[in-house]
Amino acid sequence: MAASNLKTPEKCVADFCLIPIGTQSASVSQEIADVQRLMQKSGLSYSMHSAGTTVEGSWDDVMRLIGQAHSMLHEKGALRIQTDIRVGSRSALHLFEVCWELKALLTSLTTRIDKKQSFEEKVIKVNQILAKDPKSGTTS
Repeated sequence: MAASNLKTPEKCVADFCLIPIGTQSASVSQEIADVQRLMQKSGLSYSMHSAGTTVEGSWDDVMRLIGQAHSMLHEKGALRIQTDIRVGSRSALHLFEVCWELKALLTSLTTRIDKKQSFEEKVIKVNQILAKDPKSGTTS
């Protein structure tokens, strides 16, 4: 299949840490606030944390938004921007028909439609699992 025929994933979750370099101050909180305002205007689901931002949407929308954050900060005077991105995507899995020996029997095995789950729901699920852990009365 030619690369030009490949589509980007319908949905992804990306965690990115954007670091403006060459700013007037060692603090980049103003630049990060500007990025958060851009995230807010995007309409995508996102969550800022101490080491970056997690954003959820189509691959194209997420990557466009991160690129727009770069462009915006360059326009505001950042000489260089370094961004680390960790991105994940999932697709529905399909197992297709299988032919068995002489009879050429075709059998459809399974089709799995992947669940839709936001990053907030993933965190809630992990917290629910952790809440079931026995509480330790001792400290190490």
